[in-house]
Amino acid sequence: MSDDQMSWVPPQRPEWLSTFNDEGRHMDITNLVPLDPNELIETAKRATGFDDFGDERWREPFHILVKSLEEEAALNFFGRLMARNDVLNCLKALLGVHAAFKQHPEIADEVIDRPLIIAALPRSGSSILFELLSLDPDLGSPLQWEMMFPYPPPEAATYHSDPRADACQHLITQWGRVAPSFSAIHQMDARLPNECIFGQAASFTSEYFPSQYQLPTYGAYLARADWEFSYGFYKKMLQVLQWRNPRKHWLLKAPSHMNYVPTIFKVFPDARVLFTHRDPVVAQASVINLMGTLFWIRSDKPMEVKAFAGMLSPEAMAYGLNRTIDWLENGEIPADQCFSSLYADLIREPVEAVRKVYQRAGMAFTEAAAQRIRDYLAAKPKGKYGKHQYDIADATETARLRQLFGRYQSFFNVPNEI
Repeated sequence: MSDDQMSWVPPQRPEWLSTFNDEGRHMDITNLVPLDPNELIETAKRATGFDDFGDERWREPFHILVKSLEEEAALNFFGRLMARNDVLNCLKALLGVHAAFKQHPEIADEVIDRPLIIAALPRSGSSILFELLSLDPDLGSPLQWEMMFPYPPPEAATYHSDPRADACQHLITQWGRVAPSFSAIHQMDARLPNECIFGQAASFTSEYFPSQYQLPTYGAYLARADWEFSYGFYKKMLQVLQWRNPRKHWLLKAPSHMNYVPTIFKVFPDARVLFTHRDPVVAQASVINLMGTLFWIRSDKPMEVKAFAGMLSPEAMAYGLNRTIDWLENGEIPADQCFSSLYADLIREPVEAVRKVYQRAGMAFTEAAAQRIRDYLAAKPKGKYGKHQYDIADATETARLRQLFGRYQSFFNVPNEI
């Protein structure tokens, strides 16, 4: 990583938030907003009326997470409130999913049929592709609100008027109120489909948490975590969500899926996995800015890029990309169930890019589907929520990165953007 990428400059805070956090510096926020694991568990049990968390494998990552939040995240007053709310919502979701299975054992019979799962290079256009594919009524995606509040199981009759969506909307849009520049980087909405890491978070083995907080110890734990447990729990959540609101096929997405494709096929053996690709030199620069902004929402400690070099470095990214190629070439994942989409194609001709995805996934692409895409994009022009600004490496560093990412760009035919 070059010297100019070793620092990150935080955006200016809104005045109201600076004042709020400054007040917290004169209070005992550790005891005002406790992050004690036993107290959090008891609070979640009291709030839901349930006490069965199911499989006990959530406990180790939970305790590591809470300790890491307390000791490493450098949370400010508002960030501590957000962290406590995040953890409590996850505990309540975990309790709710298991309560639904106990109350209605037939949920276990729900079939998750050939889900289409986007495993993406970060910042490769996967979010807009996800939104465009989710316009298809045959492809059901979990909305942000139902992953945050999965119990009681959503019902088709009240799906679009469920009051949980409004509760979630305030929490999700809070990110943009705390860091206004975030809205230009990534749009959040309770009624939009969102990444699987939000659902997996209730298992406490999820890349959601290290994307929001600086958690070196918890991040290191994820490298040895039981991801089959995490994906198995997420499958149960999907069964709960489709029980009274059926989906023909699930459309799922998270950049982190790229790291766990063999596990995905263990839990969802008939899955179709869609890889999205972009010039990795540009994508890597964008990731640093995204993570820095997310950390800054909750902490006064700017992101220390050097401390996260193992996760954010081009070398780490290249390793992960090359590992995917290895899995395809050695047969560890079924190549006939995996296919790709290029960011360059999506930006140039979005309707045609989506048509190719349908073709590779074995789905029929109709003129009605094409028109839905045109209408959606017309209502959401590029830059509607602001322009995402980030720095790109200089010419010397770019030349080095081209060599580093050469195998990846050659294998998937990914064009240069710069």
